[in-house]
Amino acid sequence: MFARVTHYKMKADSRDAAVALMEQLKPQIMGMNGLHEFINVMNEDGSGYVISVTENKDTSDANADKVRELWGAFSDHLEAAPEPHGYDVMANWKN
Repeated sequence: MFARVTHYKMKADSRDAAVALMEQLKPQIMGMNGLHEFINVMNEDGSGYVISVTENKDTSDANADKVRELWGAFSDHLEAAPEPHGYDVMANWKN
C-alpha cells in the first residue's frame, strides 16, 4: 500500500466552510480509483493533513489530476497550495 500525506493550511475562519465542502465532495473523493482510506485532520488554527491510502504509488499517481481538481475547489479557503508527499505504508493497523 501507498500513502499520500498532504499538509495544508486553511485561512482564518474558513474551517467550517472547508469541512462543509469536504462533505459535499465525499462521493468524488471516495470514488477515486484504488482509494482504500481517506483521513483528514485539522487543528483549530486551520493547519492539517490529508492522508490517503491507495493500493500502490502508481494508483496514487494516476489520481493526481483528480486530486488537483479537488484541492482546487478549496482554493478560496487555502492560505497556500497544499504540500503532498508520498510514502510506502509500513503498517496500517486498526482495532
